[in-house]
This record gives sequence, structure tokens and C-alpha cells, in this order.
Amino acid sequence: MTTQITNLQSPRSGNPVANQFMISTDKYNIFKSYRTIIAKQNRNTNKITLDKNSWDYSATTLRYLKVFLGTNKSKKDLEEDIKQGIYKLSNLN
Repeated sequence: MTTQITNLQSPRSGNPVANQFMISTDKYNIFKSYRTIIAKQNRNTNKITLDKNSWDYSATTLRYLKVFLGTNKSKKDLEEDIKQGIYKLSNLN
């Protein structure tokens, strides 16, 4: 299994951001903030699962979750996407 860990980049400066990580494995892309897994994407199906307890933990977590998701939707819009089943909630930690 191959694993690659990189820091997410700031949308404003383009610089790597401390404590915000993209972990790529053969099966998943994972967004980790500090020591907490926030989201994972199955590389085969592109289905995204958000951690039910921490996906919206703070403004910073939400900002970099949006970077991971490739969206600029509001928190309210993301909550609607969860209700519609676009994103699944699960305990990832």
C-alpha cells in the first residue's frame, strides 16, 4: 500500500497550512485536521464520508473541508447536501 501525506494549501496565499493534511492511500483520500479525521473519499466510487462529530468543528476545519471537497458552499448548503445523501455521516475516529 502506498501512502502520501501533504499539507493542504491556503486558498488565499497558496502556501501549505500547518495541521491540515491530505492523506492519499490506494483506497482513500483523507482530510485530517490536527489529529482528527474529518472526511474521507473512496477513490473507486468517489463517495465522501464526513465525520459526524467534527466535520464542522470550527471555522478553520470547515474552511479546509471545503478545500478538500473543492467547493465554496456555505455550511447551510453542506448541511442540505448531507440531508440529501450527497455526503454520508459516520464516526471516522
